[in-house]
Amino acid sequence: MNTPSTILSAIPRRLHTQPDHPLTITRQLIESRFPGYQTHNNLFPIVTTQQNFDSLGFPPDHVGRSRTDTYYLNASTVLRTHTSAHQADTFRKDEADGFLISADVYRRDAIDRSHYPVFHQMEGARTWDRRLAEKQNKTLAQLIWEDVAKVPQHSVEVSDPNPTIDAERNPLQDGHTAAETEAIAAHLKRSLEDVVVAIFAAARSASDAASDEPLKIRWVEAYFPFTSPSWELEVFWQGDWLEVLGCGIVQQSILNNAAVPHRVGWAFGLGLDRIAMLLYGIPDIRLFWSSDARFLSQFSAAAPPTRFVPFSKYPACFKDVSFWLRGTSSSAAGGASPTPTAGAAGAAGAGFHENDVMEIARDVCGDVVEDVRLTDEFVHPKSRRRSLCYRVNYRHLERTLTHDEANALHERFRRELVDKLGVELR
Repeated sequence: MNTPSTILSAIPRRLHTQPDHPLTITRQLIESRFPGYQTHNNLFPIVTTQQNFDSLGFPPDHVGRSRTDTYYLNASTVLRTHTSAHQADTFRKDEADGFLISADVYRRDAIDRSHYPVFHQMEGARTWDRRLAEKQNKTLAQLIWEDVAKVPQHSVEVSDPNPTIDAERNPLQDGHTAAETEAIAAHLKRSLEDVVVAIFAAARSASDAASDEPLKIRWVEAYFPFTSPSWELEVFWQGDWLEVLGCGIVQQSILNNAAVPHRVGWAFGLGLDRIAMLLYGIPDIRLFWSSDARFLSQFSAAAPPTRFVPFSKYPACFKDVSFWLRGTSSSAAGGASPTPTAGAAGAAGAGFHENDVMEIARDVCGDVVEDVRLTDEFVHPKSRRRSLCYRVNYRHLERTLTHDEANALHERFRRELVDKLGVELR
């Protein structure tokens, strides 16, 4: 068990289902581009490690299984780290050709304006039944191409220079023909291009800065353990290429293990928080969790998206904390073994992980902490002891934070670092 009460308290919030919340509006916009797909928006976030990892083919030593990255309730139960935790179960039910899953997901992560330990994903999938093709006396590829023709067309420039199948980078799966893969890939790409065009057309209409710069899309080869071939979709927006989603053709082993070996298809995943931040110009992910009417009253599902208007820019309060790690083989800023550590000595020694610092900051300071960054790392030339210095930015989203309040929070943070990680303050 490494899940603090502050994380457990987020479970009932279900922001992606709250009326007129920007995450809900974003979800509904995307769902509108997939007519006829079955939607799942109320799946409970506590899942087994089998659902979260094993059903998707995660190897036993994958870093995602580590307690440094994942919230465990016990050895075999976690807070889902992705909506894909429900993919195999949904395939197994075999209730619809297409489905969308939207949900809150949980990961131990850095603290900054774009990362939060609870965020929201959408998982989508579309499959075809080989038996239906046989019944209609068609090839599976023919059946899929008929559906490709039904996807709305767009006029946005798309760059897709690589072949669908590459023996090394994007291999064809055993049991799939090249013709089937080409057809599935075409349906996948056209469907997701339609979604992205709708999202960024809405974002452009909401933007204060009118731009004549045409929207551009490009497909980039990628690797995911549960799809092959796989791609990421990027959009050229406000002078930069932005990664929007990842997708690919579902590994047939996942469908076979879900007792639907007769089905083949594609799947995608995207971050609703990131899309909503782009759509509305929301600068800080913590704002999604605000109950301040000045934030919530700016959004309505009945009206076109408008640019978020900040209430004010409250001043930041920076404070540093420096400490010696107990061990000598520590790895700051992300390095860690995928196996759990136990006790302060383990956490501050070879098993030290930066996410432990982040978790303590969140637990002590809540959403008042805006950013935590490693600013200095020093190894003593004689003792070989390692010292780290973190800079914490305290900033309240709804009012000015006093120095007394910030000092009190920082002192509690320092004490918790000592108590929980066994470090020695400098």
